[in-house]
Amino acid sequence: MEPERRAFLDRLLETPSPSGFETRGQRVWLDYVSEFADDVWTDDYGNAVAVHEGGETELALAGHADEVGYIVRRIDDDGFVRIGSIGGADRTVSKGQHVTVHADDPVAGVVGQTAIHLREKGEESYDDVEEQYVDVGAADGEEAESLVSVGDPVTVSTTVEDLHGSRISARGMDNRIGVWAAAEGLRRAVESDADATVYAVSTIQEEVGLQGARMVGADLAPDAVVAVDVTHATDSPGIPDKRRGPVELGEGPVVTRGSANHPVLVEMARAAADDVRVDVQLQAAGSRTGTDADAFFVAAGGTPALNVGLPNRYMHTPVEVVDANDLDDLATLLGAVAVRAGSTDSFAVEV
Repeated sequence: MEPERRAFLDRLLETPSPSGFETRGQRVWLDYVSEFADDVWTDDYGNAVAVHEGGETELALAGHADEVGYIVRRIDDDGFVRIGSIGGADRTVSKGQHVTVHADDPVAGVVGQTAIHLREKGEESYDDVEEQYVDVGAADGEEAESLVSVGDPVTVSTTVEDLHGSRISARGMDNRIGVWAAAEGLRRAVESDADATVYAVSTIQEEVGLQGARMVGADLAPDAVVAVDVTHATDSPGIPDKRRGPVELGEGPVVTRGSANHPVLVEMARAAADDVRVDVQLQAAGSRTGTDADAFFVAAGGTPALNVGLPNRYMHTPVEVVDANDLDDLATLLGAVAVRAGSTDSFAVEV
């Protein structure tokens, strides 16, 4: 990955952006795409859009800016901060973590975990997030309330780590890789002078119900949309056989078939992959994708949509792992889809 592109990815990963509190991450994204887009804008809730003004066909490349996290529910008399979930936060990995409460000024804390010496044997269990608490070091409730407020978001304090080879680990790969790829797909469409109007979109609040995609899908109403998100790499230990799929880290981006995924776009993506010699993997979605594609495809009376995924290990934990080569190939694929869109008159299925 080119140093400038990696620096952009790192800035996205290092900027906290829990659902409902995405503005800092959106600013990072807008600053980057402004360098090559013809225009950029945001709506009232912070969905961000950049555009390459090409031909009549309009294609949107969309990722979601938000990540899972926690939120301050209340502060008890002893100064401990009681939390709730933002999105699908995993209760099994939260205890014993360093966190940051994003108050007016960032406040460091830890999610409390009773020492192993003090726990009763045979009574090990995972508390719900709502039963857990953050220790910010306050002596009592009054001191804690001087530092944080109810409704402040909380994120795990992790760093971006390079593993062996081309593997990268960080919190929030879901879905900083999507907004990175949407931006990079747009940049490559600009470099190719794609004969289509191409939007890069960074949506909000996907993790709490695909809300941003519902807003911007109706507003933009493009001819087609590719929703870019992570998908489960099931090539690591501990995954039940019935949950194992064909997706592996390092084997390329993933094109999804079925449910919301429009067959014309599926074939376009596969053909575009051949154009640029990118290997793609296939996965099935019999009922839903679980991504913004599920909102986009029913927007504006029905919009042809496709979910393209990036293999990701350990989703919704602070140590998600992706392969940088997969990510580069994903951006290349999106740029190639944009080029093909310029010569497409209609995305309608033949009946």
